[in-house]
Amino acid sequence: MSLTEPDTNSPPDDGLRSDQPPGTRRGRRTVLAGAAVTTVLAAVAAGVFVLRGEDDAGRPAQAGPLPPRTTEVTRQSLKDTRTVDGELGFGPTTAVTGRRVGTITGVPKTGDRIARGQPVYAVDAEPVPLLYGALPAYRSLVPGVEGEDVRQLEENLWSLGYRGFTVDDDYTEATAEAVADWQEDLGVPETGVLELGRAVFAPGEIRVDSVKATVGAAATAGGEVLTYTGRAKAVTAALDTTDQRLAAKDAEVTVTLPDDTTVRGRVHDVATVIEPATGPNEQPATKVEVVVALDDPQAQQAATPYALAAVDVTFTAGTRENVLTVPVAALLALPAGGFGVEVVTGATTRHVPVSMGLFASGRVEVSGEGLAEGTVVGMPK
Repeated sequence: MSLTEPDTNSPPDDGLRSDQPPGTRRGRRTVLAGAAVTTVLAAVAAGVFVLRGEDDAGRPAQAGPLPPRTTEVTRQSLKDTRTVDGELGFGPTTAVTGRRVGTITGVPKTGDRIARGQPVYAVDAEPVPLLYGALPAYRSLVPGVEGEDVRQLEENLWSLGYRGFTVDDDYTEATAEAVADWQEDLGVPETGVLELGRAVFAPGEIRVDSVKATVGAAATAGGEVLTYTGRAKAVTAALDTTDQRLAAKDAEVTVTLPDDTTVRGRVHDVATVIEPATGPNEQPATKVEVVVALDDPQAQQAATPYALAAVDVTFTAGTRENVLTVPVAALLALPAGGFGVEVVTGATTRHVPVSMGLFASGRVEVSGEGLAEGTVVGMPK
């Protein structure tokens, strides 16, 4: 990648198809199965779940009016899922701000990929290269200083092929000699010191998302030069704060692409963000931003044709294997408190208190005395 003034006559060659903008695929959907407990309580308050008769739970079976409909207790696996809108791209953007004063003499193009040791931009005809590391540069590194940032620099020097020093957290004279050799190869002053602003640190290879500076503009301390993303395809989704439990680090999710292909993803990063108010009478909203990594090579390949696209992200809130379930509508509010079901045996019925577990897809996990697979229970009209 060479640093040149951006060519305004040629769009960036991303190697990706960008002819399908976000929002053009089928309508978005949000599954709200996780709110079933709240729904049940609200339905009780509204009188949806009512007893047919006045007998207490546990009273022997009585002959009388039968429920209008019945269903059977089933044994199955329940999976509580939540599907939200997501955006397929390259994940969140990060800004690169200048730390040196001078003149911008080179910038990349939008879509450029930059690897370790390659220039991100140039000031006064001197390249500012990319180095890998999670810790941003915050001071000049000179012989005698110690710290994790020293180790980070030495790991990069070693990966670039420079030797003669020990990779540790001490900036020794041997480290300075390796830095001077590196600076000679870069064509910058061979000081043996890594001054603040002479390199950009990022977790790995980057993709230039947008270029803010122009060739010939003044380089100022704190001036934004460009923004970048990671190189791999990723999905960004926003959850309500009440759903933060879904976004467990490294949790598996399913991503549905615009062509209805489903691929596996993994929760890579979770952050709380404040969305500004959109109107004078609205308040800022707090959201949980989730970045989903598509680690599977097949997932990356399936996502490659789309530069940006709207997708569905399905989170799994809970799973219960081989449990007894009934439709949520079969639950009754018992006079003594709690919930139960109306068990139907021939021409008689009795109310059986139940303990409830996972809610999913309109059904609820239940357990109670005498309940078994195939037990007939009442249902409302």
